[in-house]
Formats: sequence, structure tokens, C-alpha cells
Amino acid sequence: MNINFPLLLVVLTAVSGLIWLLDAKLLRPQRMVRYQEQGYTPGEEDDAGSDDPDEPWLSEISRSFFPILAIVLVLRSFLVEPFQIPSGSMLPTLEVGDFILVNKFSYGLRLPVVDYKFVDLGDPQRGDVMVFKFPKDPSINYIKRVVGVPGDTVSYQDKRLTINGEPVPQARVAALSGVDLLAESLDNANHQVFHTQGRRDLNAENEWQVPEGHYFVLGDNRDNSKDSRYWGFVPDDHVVGRAFAIWMHWESFTSLPRFHRFGGIE
Repeated sequence: MNINFPLLLVVLTAVSGLIWLLDAKLLRPQRMVRYQEQGYTPGEEDDAGSDDPDEPWLSEISRSFFPILAIVLVLRSFLVEPFQIPSGSMLPTLEVGDFILVNKFSYGLRLPVVDYKFVDLGDPQRGDVMVFKFPKDPSINYIKRVVGVPGDTVSYQDKRLTINGEPVPQARVAALSGVDLLAESLDNANHQVFHTQGRRDLNAENEWQVPEGHYFVLGDNRDNSKDSRYWGFVPDDHVVGRAFAIWMHWESFTSLPRFHRFGGIE
């Protein structure tokens, strides 16, 4: 079962804030009047150290948690959101178990849950490592590299990537166990990709015209990635943000977290 965490966070923040506001504006003043009638001075603490001994437990919890929930909501919705890499489709750039940080404002500010962009700060660029909602199932987040922006003609033939008629520069770095490691340059983004030796998927070869408001994405592990070659383009309203850093690596609960991969994402 997929939990819609953004919706849950918004609901919890709104409910706790409303309870706190209702108590502060309506119920607490009535209690203060009652305390004065009983001989208490407003602001005076009782034996338990509270200046409001009759405060309902629900109001107390809401007052304590609302600021925390509000801060988390703002940070997660508009600034930075953490994600964990679940598969090897972005090898060698990202490994299974990497914990990454995603910049939520690089491509504009969006309202949580509805994903409405109310401030436009930029668009995804070729070479960006982008997190987005999977078009076939928006409850799932995917991460791939942007290779085609609106208006581009993208071609992938015999493991060669071509954009607008120009082959993307590649240079063979090394032959590893079963894969070739290549250096690739997309505009100003220099990164590495894997090609599986002796493997070619004809279903991944075609030419695509990227429509307005959409993006074409590929995994860096080119022969082991289900991406735009198979399921199509990423609509702009499915974009989550730009991955910019690895902060921790933790493969499983049976292993210890490590920080040897701490650093930026190219």
C-alpha cells in the first residue's frame, strides 16, 4: 500500500493548526476568565508548572506539534526532499541504497498534493538528474536523467544517443565485468553511463519528438532502465525536483549506514 505522505502531512498540519487556533481564540480566553473567578492570576503557574491546568490534551498536543509539522511541510514542499534509490537503473551515478536530496525549487514552487506551479523559477535542462512521478502510476516516484526538452528530436540507435541530429559525445573509459563504462556529455553535464556488453534491445531504438510541456528521460544504466524509450514522456506537472546530492548510503537494515558516497550528483 502506497501512503500519500504529502497529503497526510498537509492534513495533520491543517488539523493541528485549526485545533490550536480554535483553543487559543475561543476556549482559552474562557478558561482564563474562570481562573480569575477562582482566584488564579492569568499567567500564574500551578503546582504542576502550567499556567493553563485545564487545557485539553488534544489542544496541548496540537500546540506542541503544529510548529514542527509546519516547518517540515514547508521544507519538504518548497526546499529540499529526501529520497532513497531503490534500483540500479541510474548506475554508475547512483547506487541502490543511496539516500539523496532533491531541490524542490529549481523548477518552480508547487503547491503540495495538487502539484500546481504557482512560481516559475526554471525548467529542467538536459543533463539534469530529475525526480518525477511515474506517468503510468503517479503514486510512484522515478529518477532518471533528462536528455530531451520540449522541441527536441531524440534518437537512440545501436546504443548511440543523438539529439537534434547531433550525436551526444561519448568516450569509453573502461571495460568492467560485463559492462562498458563511458563518459558522456550533455550540454554542461559530464557524467558516466553503463552499456551492457553484448546486449542490444531493439525495442529501445527509435526516434522521438518531445512535445511541449514534456521531457524525455533515460537511466544512466542504459541497458537496464525502463524509461522514456518504453513508456513515453514525462509531463511537466509530474516533475518533483532536481537531485543534487548524496548524503548517505544504506543498502539494507542488516547493514550499517555509511557516508563514503557523500557529495554532489553530476
